[in-house]
Amino acid sequence: MKLAAVSLRAAAAAVALFAVSAAHADLTIPFAWTESNSVQAFTQDNLDSFDLVHLSVVAKGNATALGTPINGGSGSVNYQSYSFPVTKIVIGSDLSIKSGQASGSALFFDRFDDDTGDKYGLTLANFTIDYANKKVLADITPMGGTTSAQAPLYTFNVNTKLALKYKFPLTVTGHEVLDNLLLTDGAKAAFNSALKLPDVAQGALGFVYGTLTQDVSTNLRKKSISSTPYVAK
Repeated sequence: MKLAAVSLRAAAAAVALFAVSAAHADLTIPFAWTESNSVQAFTQDNLDSFDLVHLSVVAKGNATALGTPINGGSGSVNYQSYSFPVTKIVIGSDLSIKSGQASGSALFFDRFDDDTGDKYGLTLANFTIDYANKKVLADITPMGGTTSAQAPLYTFNVNTKLALKYKFPLTVTGHEVLDNLLLTDGAKAAFNSALKLPDVAQGALGFVYGTLTQDVSTNLRKKSISSTPYVAK
């Protein structure tokens, strides 16, 4: 295990040196082996609106629900936050991070219609933060339907810019907060179509969908994860 840790850290150092010397091209760096995570924290308004239409958000794949479950009055069960392991980053030609991806993670939006007894669902998976265009992308799949691969999901604002800190000998950490997550028009249409949202829920689609907080580190992840894209069932 110690030998593996040394090898991976040496590889990380080599990648960093290569990035500095090859600034003319984008560089993709696998990150699934690191203790790096992206956490989405929904607002109370989001949770209340989910409960209003009997909707529960379920973590799938590599995603993990954080904290204590919140049982809504309608019977929905949700969590304030969900964590997605970062699986890769892309460094642009100016040595800034061009994008980051959480492949293998998914959220399933599960809705039960009390009036009809029908069940509806929508899966968001394999999230990508596109820093160049300030958008979060995801594979969007209605239950039983066709996937829209890497479709624009949210626009965002950078609240706290990623600041990397270096600690001897080879540890790199970084913290970033993105806020003002707003559903794109395409995402709103997908939610409406897949979940058959009633008129009373339309205003909630314009809410801010919380924050995304990225904490990255070159420390080894205690439990390995797969970066294989999540496929909605």
